Amino acid sequence: MRRIVLAGLTLLVVLLSVGPALFGSLEQQQIAGRLELYQADLMLQARELSLETDSVTQLRQALMGESLEGPIEAYQTAREQTASPIDAPATSRDEFPSSTALAVDPTAQPFLDRLDLRLGLLQAEAGNLAEARDRWQTISGDGELTQTAQVLLGLWGESPTLLPDAEGQIQRSLQGWFQIQALEQLYELQQRSDALSQLNATTQVLAQQSALKLGLLGIGPALGGIVGVGLLAFLGIQRLIQGKTALLAQTNQQRWTTPWTWEITWQVLIVGFFFVGQIVLPLVLVLARGLILGPLVGSATAGGRVAAASTLVAYLLLAASSIAVLYASIKPYFPLPEGWFKLQTTSRWPLWGLGGYFAAVPLVIGVSVVNQQLWQGRGGSNPLLQIVLDETDPVALGLFFFTAAIAAPVFEEILFRGFLLPSLTRYMAVWPAIALSAFIFAAAHLSVSEILPLMVLGIVLGFVYTRSRSLLAPMLVHSLWNSATMLGLFILGSVE
Repeated sequence: MRRIVLAGLTLLVVLLSVGPALFGSLEQQQIAGRLELYQADLMLQARELSLETDSVTQLRQALMGESLEGPIEAYQTAREQTASPIDAPATSRDEFPSSTALAVDPTAQPFLDRLDLRLGLLQAEAGNLAEARDRWQTISGDGELTQTAQVLLGLWGESPTLLPDAEGQIQRSLQGWFQIQALEQLYELQQRSDALSQLNATTQVLAQQSALKLGLLGIGPALGGIVGVGLLAFLGIQRLIQGKTALLAQTNQQRWTTPWTWEITWQVLIVGFFFVGQIVLPLVLVLARGLILGPLVGSATAGGRVAAASTLVAYLLLAASSIAVLYASIKPYFPLPEGWFKLQTTSRWPLWGLGGYFAAVPLVIGVSVVNQQLWQGRGGSNPLLQIVLDETDPVALGLFFFTAAIAAPVFEEILFRGFLLPSLTRYMAVWPAIALSAFIFAAAHLSVSEILPLMVLGIVLGFVYTRSRSLLAPMLVHSLWNSATMLGLFILGSVE
């Protein structure tokens, strides 16, 4: 009877939740393309830094190159992906970013028009005036963006003309480097030296801030990658020299004694995580959100704080319900054999955690680069990433950070490494169990483009847990990874 019920719930989960989510993600863009736009905006602002010392010049060339080819390519790629028929018409605000760096409307055409405004400015700055004019002329209609395009056509026309309210149009429709370039052209035509001086001072402040942000974004992954490559090289050399006594070779000997069968494992995943977490809880939260979360936030920043509070509450409820099902399912087998769900604080778990994080950096980044080429910007991403990128309220950002860096690592490591991985070793060797649990962990995030990178991360997490025998170690790896991701989004999201 239990198997029949589990089979029915599995079918229900596949048809109502996992299947639609995974297939739906095939039609969604990855956030990686949008992150490239945000980084391109930072690069454009930073390249305006006028401290012309040899060291600054070399650093600027290393970070940004000598031409605008990189930003132009990033914007052209974004435009091509957005212009694909699969994206239009868009109906959800979450499909497009709405930040100070790239404010967009909830439809594909306004987003395309904003891209064309910016691409035209990039082409004009690169000296391709004919291409810039042609691009601005494609923006048509009665909206604000069309009026801004006409302003730009006047500023960069063969016979420059100044349209009424040109400065206001530029300030309303353009941001950052793009606004600065348009205002500079306007002030030069108006021969307003005082405005040009003030604009240059503002440009230098933004350039210094952007250069610092680029440094923060680049130094961390670079150092982590160097350390990680060295660590992986050490493990590989040790495996060749020491053979069966090497760290990598000893993993298959680290098995658990599992008293329950595959049915209990199936029950915990399907009932606790997928059915309750993906079907029941979302329905409950939709009904309760207005009554429970509304009074908890202030009206000034209610939108962001409601989203952040909703995410945290939903995740805590998912964790609580899944762990409750887990506890009820394995309670008949208490006391558990040695080695289950250990949180050892006297072992070398911090070293395992730090080592696992550094090893994951080059592995996941390398796989992500290949994965991006494979999916060509498709396959979806965790929607939380885009929400965090757009958010500016510190309280909301703090709630998002707690969800990603604390709540998620604790719960997911208890479920996927603490329970699933050891349970699988009853039926297979440790390395296959690590790989299978990592695949399930990756697929549970419900974005097809993230499966491969998250599976690699899951393999590292499984190896760290298997060797350290303490859940604190993979929790540390997971927390460091999510924290680094959140911090990167905070920096990119602050582009002005």
